Amino acid sequence: MVNHISRKNFLKKTGAAITAVSLGLPSVILPKRKEKLGVALVGLGNYSTNWLAPGLLKTRHCELRGIVTGSPEKIPVWQKKYGIPDKNVYSYDTMHQVADNDDIDIIYVVTPPGLHARYSILGANAGKHVWCEKPMAVSVEECEAIIAAASRNRVQLTIGYRMQHEPNTRKIIKYGQQLPFGALTEVRSAAGYRAGGLSPDDWRFSLEMGGGALYDMGVYPINAARYATSMEPVSVSGIQSVERDEMFREVDEHTIFEMVFTNGLVAKCETSMGKNINHIEVDCENGWYFLRPASSYSGVGGEVSDGTKLEPDPGHQQARQMDNDAFAIKENRPPIVPGEEGLRDIQIVKAVMESSAKDGEKVDLLW
Repeated sequence: MVNHISRKNFLKKTGAAITAVSLGLPSVILPKRKEKLGVALVGLGNYSTNWLAPGLLKTRHCELRGIVTGSPEKIPVWQKKYGIPDKNVYSYDTMHQVADNDDIDIIYVVTPPGLHARYSILGANAGKHVWCEKPMAVSVEECEAIIAAASRNRVQLTIGYRMQHEPNTRKIIKYGQQLPFGALTEVRSAAGYRAGGLSPDDWRFSLEMGGGALYDMGVYPINAARYATSMEPVSVSGIQSVERDEMFREVDEHTIFEMVFTNGLVAKCETSMGKNINHIEVDCENGWYFLRPASSYSGVGGEVSDGTKLEPDPGHQQARQMDNDAFAIKENRPPIVPGEEGLRDIQIVKAVMESSAKDGEKVDLLW
């Protein structure tokens, strides 16, 4: 049996935490053009351990110099592997002290989404540039608070949308801007996996922490539809559902939704924690193109109707993303994915949830 999920309230605790850390410091980091910038990873889970830290061994413009963790047993392992000195190791309670550490230029927040706002704001208030993993936060208000903190402290903020740095994805973005095959007629975008083997208390099943298919994976098809069209949607409609009630007690397992753009173009999107889906497909007046897979950590490739093969790039996606973001800091120019990009996706996420709560009724987006 499939049960529809109504819209619920999110993260009251984090809201209080934001208030507690919102007083900023008049600090700014000047670009260091010739040397690598120091990165501190905030949260040492799977993504930091298996992708970001190894990626930082490959980067030219930044390097791993610090860690912030709530798991003391991980500290000696990371110190031995990456040569991190004691003075660059912090707990979540002492993270604010990074303000006094010139080794650290950037904090990369890789905690569950429900804690992104707290630690992004804390990092900005410490005068450090902020890289915040996606989804940016669990509410529009939290996204706006992160942006405000970065602006107030004169530090750069970017969101970890690695796909916008990936070469074949960059081609899809270019096609959407230049329209080589005529006007777009339909977009189909999907991202999902079948969740299994996770602990029942994993954050992905927690409403408060920003779990569920739409938050965990839904920003992929949302962002892909936006960058593939170079347009913003004017309305959305969607339905969230659950099949495995024993696992998904608080959050959605599946979400199917449509985004309608100003010219009437429709993007048909899907996200799931119940099945494996991974593509961006674009139909045009005079052709088509696609990426399958579209959001994997490697192997992103596809085809174009004119016979062009979009062969997968062998580069390390996370290394490329972090190098691009560090270089933007060093050059004192806007990043590829600013905070406003993450905010826009969360506005759409909330609208999809509102539509689902109204049995799929269309919800207008007021930008």
